[in-house]
Amino acid sequence: MITEIARIEIRPGQEEEFERAVAEAVPHFLAADGCHGVDLLRSVEHPSRYRLTVRWETVEHHIVTFRASEGFARWRALAGPHFAAPPQVEHVVSVLAP
Repeated sequence: MITEIARIEIRPGQEEEFERAVAEAVPHFLAADGCHGVDLLRSVEHPSRYRLTVRWETVEHHIVTFRASEGFARWRALAGPHFAAPPQVEHVVSVLAP
């Protein structure tokens, strides 16, 4: 399991619209092959900065399968107009087992 972390900067004043757009896009993520969950986090210090985290079975499920899907196109159509800059995306794995 890997986690995609996307740092997303939103145009100031569009935070509520962006959050509604992401809520509408969540079913597209959850329907994607290999997706195990999604969360949206908003910065307290920088209210126009978000982190979208998506748990994927593999990096390929995100980069190859999801990005080539209609679900990805829908996500970008919904959320993209609110981006102040392209999202910065990385994939991480947990190295701490409690």
